Amino acid sequence: MLGPARLRFLNEEHHLDECGWDDPGIDRLWRYNLHYFDDLNARESATRLQWHTALVERWLRENPPGRGTAWEPYPTSLRIVNWIKWFLGGAPINDRWLHSLAVQARWLMRRLEWHLLGNHLFANAKALAFAGLFFEGGEAQTWFAEGQRIVESELREQILEDGGHFERSPMYHALALEDVLDLMNLLAARAPMGSPVRALEAILRERAAAMLRWLRCMSHPDGGIALFNDAAEGVAPANVELEAYAARLGVSAPQPPRDGVTVLEPSGYVRIARGAAVALLDVAPLGPDYLLGHGHADTLSFELSIGARRVVVNGGTSRYGVSEQRLRERGTAWHSTVQVAGADSSEVWSGFRVGRRARPSPIRVDGWEVEGEHDGYAWLRGSPRHRRRWSMGDGEFTVEDVVAPGVHPAIARLHLAPGLALVPAEQARRWRIRDGERDLAQVQVEVGDARESASQYAPRFGVLLPVQTLEVVLKAGRARCRWWWAQDAHSVSD
Repeated sequence: MLGPARLRFLNEEHHLDECGWDDPGIDRLWRYNLHYFDDLNARESATRLQWHTALVERWLRENPPGRGTAWEPYPTSLRIVNWIKWFLGGAPINDRWLHSLAVQARWLMRRLEWHLLGNHLFANAKALAFAGLFFEGGEAQTWFAEGQRIVESELREQILEDGGHFERSPMYHALALEDVLDLMNLLAARAPMGSPVRALEAILRERAAAMLRWLRCMSHPDGGIALFNDAAEGVAPANVELEAYAARLGVSAPQPPRDGVTVLEPSGYVRIARGAAVALLDVAPLGPDYLLGHGHADTLSFELSIGARRVVVNGGTSRYGVSEQRLRERGTAWHSTVQVAGADSSEVWSGFRVGRRARPSPIRVDGWEVEGEHDGYAWLRGSPRHRRRWSMGDGEFTVEDVVAPGVHPAIARLHLAPGLALVPAEQARRWRIRDGERDLAQVQVEVGDARESASQYAPRFGVLLPVQTLEVVLKAGRARCRWWWAQDAHSVSD
């Protein structure tokens, strides 16, 4: 909240007097955020108590039960949780607010999002658990029992054996971890020791530890998440906040090795850390076949950091909805991987749909070498398959691509992080990677025809930054790029 009625979500500002609660000319996700009431529990929220009180009263007057975006199950779920957190944190409570909160829980109980499943259904269940432990009486017990039943079932379904969320988005994984930690916190605050409802705590704690480890593995040394599938900074809590929250609840997990290859096989991701470098590799399915709304055509993409500086990135996510930009951001060319015949490796369409999808082969690891393969282009003439091999040495990183049979044109794109520049070196097909006034690394295109191009990067919703891209046209179905840097340069401090 920037003022009593001025709000900024997703880096877009509106005044409530001008847009109202449900302006169809504003993106639906922005309107969803308007009804979450996240600011009730944001930093320094106590200084905005008068604004918050007035906003809650206005919401009650202008959003009668059952009407508009306000009462869709997902924003209703997040609002229930935020109001209860606010009340438990010491905000003033009156009978009108309590009555509305009970009506919202009762409404949600009859409208669980079984048709969407995934993070929507989990948010519904979390809200029922919160309402069930906030209120007393038989109806509240029914809410909690249903929430507990769904939470237990969905934890088994949605959290894979390596701790990763099954939609394979680091952003949604971080949101799911916050949900699990919130439920643990709720039980500690509202459920007496020895109460039957405390039985949920054991599975929450076990899953939280596994999820925390996964988040660490899939994050860069700068402390931020990798941008695979729908992912952006500023939506989920920052890693440092989740780490602190987990620590307060006594949740611990092992750190990924400073030097080594970590294979998150159930998820399909790999982390290679050696010296100053960390590479995060995507050999994963887009997600569960029945829930691919947040999937991108990014199979066999990767991200690379040298020290605390990101070097190679995927394009990120700036918006949802149905638009050309949304399609572009889900497409293969937006990611640091290979595009064949100008097609996407998985058939992304509309805002949240996928038709044909790439099926990755099992991950192969040999020492510091990792190899993956997928069949996303098998529908093309000749049924080509893309195989990529990554290998990390002391102060160097090699990426080798093979598309076989090589009967179609293919391009490997390597998108640089914002602020980095490709500067041609004296040797042919070699570039220096400049970070301001210093050379960060060099890259040699050993196989393939290389060229520079311009692209964009979306680190947050509503933000698009210009970046440079190295494009490598495969030659006879092959390309190989070698990156290197000073072995002791930009090392990550303990």
